[in-house]
Parts: sequence; structure tokens; C-alpha cells
Amino acid sequence: MLCRTTLLAAVAATPLLAQEAADSVAPEAAAPQIPAAFADLTPAAQAALDAKAAGEPVTAENWMVAAANPLAVEAGARVLREGGTAADAMVAVQAVLGLVEPQSSGLGGGAFLVWYDAASGEVTTLDGRETAPMAATPTYFQDENGEPLQFFDAVVGGRSVGTPGTPALLEAAHRRWGRANWEGLFTEAITLAEDGFTVSPRLATLVSNDEERLQRFPDTAAYFFPGGTAIAEGDTLFNADYADTLRALARDGSRAFYEGEIAEDIVRTVRNAEGNPGLLALTDLERYQVIERPAVCADYRETQVCGMGPPSSGALTVGQILGMLGNFNLAAMNAQDPTAWRLIGDASRLAFADRGRYMADSDYVPVPTEGLVDPTYLAERANLLQTNAALDEVAPGTPEWDHAWLQLADDESLELPSTSHISIVDADGNALSMTTTIENGFGSRLFTRGFLLNNELTDFSFRTHADGIPIANRLEPGKRPRSSMSPTIVLEGGEPILVTGSPGGSRIIGYVAQSIIAYLDWGMNPQEAVSMPHLVNRFGTFDLEEGTDAVTLEGPLQQMGYETSIRALTSGLHVIAIDNGLIGGADPRREGIAIGE
Repeated sequence: MLCRTTLLAAVAATPLLAQEAADSVAPEAAAPQIPAAFADLTPAAQAALDAKAAGEPVTAENWMVAAANPLAVEAGARVLREGGTAADAMVAVQAVLGLVEPQSSGLGGGAFLVWYDAASGEVTTLDGRETAPMAATPTYFQDENGEPLQFFDAVVGGRSVGTPGTPALLEAAHRRWGRANWEGLFTEAITLAEDGFTVSPRLATLVSNDEERLQRFPDTAAYFFPGGTAIAEGDTLFNADYADTLRALARDGSRAFYEGEIAEDIVRTVRNAEGNPGLLALTDLERYQVIERPAVCADYRETQVCGMGPPSSGALTVGQILGMLGNFNLAAMNAQDPTAWRLIGDASRLAFADRGRYMADSDYVPVPTEGLVDPTYLAERANLLQTNAALDEVAPGTPEWDHAWLQLADDESLELPSTSHISIVDADGNALSMTTTIENGFGSRLFTRGFLLNNELTDFSFRTHADGIPIANRLEPGKRPRSSMSPTIVLEGGEPILVTGSPGGSRIIGYVAQSIIAYLDWGMNPQEAVSMPHLVNRFGTFDLEEGTDAVTLEGPLQQMGYETSIRALTSGLHVIAIDNGLIGGADPRREGIAIGE
């Protein structure tokens, strides 16, 4: 097994590096000591931080919650301790996350939720993805010459903002599966917003790294740069506007967000964004709906790996990777075997080729969902892996369609890392996996009513066609952009055994697949699975996590024919295993923990 201790030390020492683009927001290294922001946590949360620092999992008998910030996890733990469901706890967790890590998720964004219902044994998914304004056109992200805009020219400002889905998703999940009082789920977030919370190392670092963009808009600058100075680790930050917004949601439900003063302020902020206004309208907010969709499940070994289907590419691409790898005995290898990573890497490349051609919002574009995860098709694709070297070329396959086939061109949209993930199992045995985002770090950089607005529309392809052939993920009015978010629940015999998910842009897919392989094939516990070094291959180049034992595989992978890139790979995996109790792990690359009883 790749050395977990080496990783923990390396992550603490690794300098900040850029993410996907040279000028995007960089991740911070995980601090080896407990930051001042978390000095006053409950004993359970302190114990969870200590366990993560030692590389040990957290165990529990009845319930567990894992998320990206200890304050948010404490809020969810309180709800579960008082008898709430996983859906109740998720609302409390998300409300706090939107305050303490606003760069990643919040009311101005969207989310995908996967739910296992213990009473019925059914898996359900809710689509809370943002939608394009009805006034937007397919050429929305092109200049006057028909050429795609530069990424950050499109991101920063109102042009990139889609209709937020998170508030509606919180309410939809609570109505279906909650039993706690709705208003009481916002208590911690309102108190922290009014009384102030201590700025964490991660938030302070990311604000400092994105100084120029965050200061383009007065309201954003006033919050993150009070008095003209960036907030710093250990500062106390207040957000009375956010408290007021949460009070409105607690009192009137999501209607308070999609109608009335809050909706009007959102639209005003988007349409008046200096230099880059958008098209979002009140009617876009009023018509927004969460969509319940069938889960997409793929076979892997003796398990079923279930997640969110289109407009997410997560479940399909993770399912394809694992479905191909099911034809090989990874358990007979290990996490240091270059052959194992050749198989994983090229299975990922084949899956990403299909992703680029076929996957998009299935309400707008036919998607061969069943064909893409059909075991026969994946066995055929797996035959391409019967080699000793990297595949020279990777092309989309020809899955079976259950409706008329549409000729499509390959997508080239850019999806940068940000986002957050929540995993919860409650005392009734319900399991929830939810990945939540405002897309790029700090989203559009537009701030209103105490929260940031998303830049989710830049997940669409900026081009509409390639050589005259339409691109599935092109922008269309009301459409939901394709996502890589991969909230996942793994079932065995119809019952959940693993709840997993991660942030990380399009690398989310690799992180989640790796966590499942680590647990099922290599026998790692959840903390080991989330802590192990990352190796990710989407388009040919093997990304190897800097400062970890992954770099020792650079030579063997190059000998197999791969180009390699040593870089920071900042996942945010939160994993709960269900095995004679609950076993949780939180990614050491971020600030989260797992708490259970």
C-alpha cells in the first residue's frame, strides 16, 4: 500500500500550487496542528480531528456524518443526536458550509443528492443542478467573431450565473425524508453568522490567492476585504445578511429565496455586474424545480455502485471505469503496482472519451445511459486494456442506444476544482451522499444577501458544434450543464456498504473511483482510502500527487508510454463504510472530519 504516513506529512508540507489553470485558486496544505478556527469544538469533534491527524478512522454504532468543516459536521451531529434523519442533518450541514467555506458551496449554487431509504431499500437521486437562463443562447460564451471566450472572462461576473438549485434541494429532501422541525435546522448557521466565526486557514488562503477577482465587485470586496485588507486566519467574521437570509428560509421555506426581495436582489446583482452582466431573470428563479431522477447503478465485483445520472457524468463515468476494471483482478495487485494504475488510468481515459461525446442533460439531448454501463459493452471496452503499455489512442465507443441515435461531437468544456461533499448515515440506516458546489472557487465572485453566486454556466461547452456536428453539452435555454460531481452509494445484496464522494472538478470521478477500489479491492479502511496518494488520468497524462509516494511510480508509468505531471491533487473525500457498525474517514487535504455515535 502506498504510504499513508508519508502522505500526511507531505500534505502538511506541500506548498500552494495552482489548480487547473495557472491563475485559478490554489489549494492550501493541510496543517499538522489544530487551527485556531477549531479550538473550541466539542470533545467529539476534537477527537475526530486527532484521529484524522493520526490517520485513524472514526467508528460509531448508530449514526455518522462526514463533511468539509468541523463546525458544519457538529451542526449535523446535533441533529442526528436528537433523532433527526440524514436529510435533516444535511440541511444543517449545508447551511453552515455556506457560511464557513463560501468559496465551495452555498445557497447560490447547486447540488446532486443520492439517498438510500432503509425502509424501502430504494435508491433515489435528486437533481438540484443550476439551469441556464431562458434568455441565454447557445453562443452565449462566444465573442463577436464566434470564438469561445477566455475561461475567466466568462466566469467573473453575471454572465456565468445559473439559477441556483440548492435552496430548493434542501427543502425537497426535507419534505421527502426529514422529520425534524425545519426551522431548527438553521440554528447553528444563524448563530455563527450573527455572533461570528473564526476564519479557517483554508478560507484565508483562498481569499488571499484570489484577491484581484474578489475585489472587482464592491459587495464581495467589502465582505472578504473589510477595510481593504483580506480576512486572515483567526479573524472573526460576521455575516448578518446571511443570518437574515436563513431566517427567511426557515420561516417561509425556499419560496423566500425564489420569490420576493431575495430573488430580486439576486437578479439585480447578476444583471448589474459591471463589465460582465448576465441574463438571469425573476422568471428563471420562479420556474426552478428540483428533479427526481432514477439512480444510475453499475456492477462492480459483487456490488452495485449507484449515483447521479445525467446531467451529471459522475455515476456513468465512475460506473464505466469500475465496470471495465471488474474484468481484472486488482486485488491480486496492490496500490504500488504500476500495472494496476495502467489499468485504472486507461479505463478512465476510455470512460472520459465516452463522457466527452455522449453525456449531457438528458432532458435536452438523448443519452445512451443504459448502454454506457451495460456489462457486455464494458467488457468489450475492457478488451482494449489487454496490453502491457499505455493505449496509443483513445476514442469513444459505440454503446447501444434505447432510442434514436444522435450523431454528436466531442466536448471540450473546462471544469475547475472547487465544490464540497457530505456523507451521512442516520440511526434508521438511511444513507445520504451529496456533492454541492458553486463551481469554481468563489463562483462568479458576485456576493448578495450574504452568499456567493455560482458560475455554473461555464460548465457548458463554449463551442456549439465541431465540424458541423452538435456538441451534447452545448448551452441551451433552461438546460442544466454537465457535471462531474459523483455522490455515490455502494450496495451489496441491496444494502449500503459505502457512502463516498469528493470535490475536485473533473478529477472528482477519479478520486471517487479510487476510494471504491481502495476499500473493495485493497482492503483499506475509509481513512486509509481517502488518505492514499492520488493518481488520475483523464485525457492521457497521468497526474501524480506531489509530495507523496505516487511520484515513485513516475518512472514505471513513463516506461509504459505515459506522459506524467507531478502536481497538487486536492480532493475532499468523505467516506463512511457500513460494516458491523460505521467507519468514517475525512480527507487530510482539507479541514473536514467525521463524527459518529
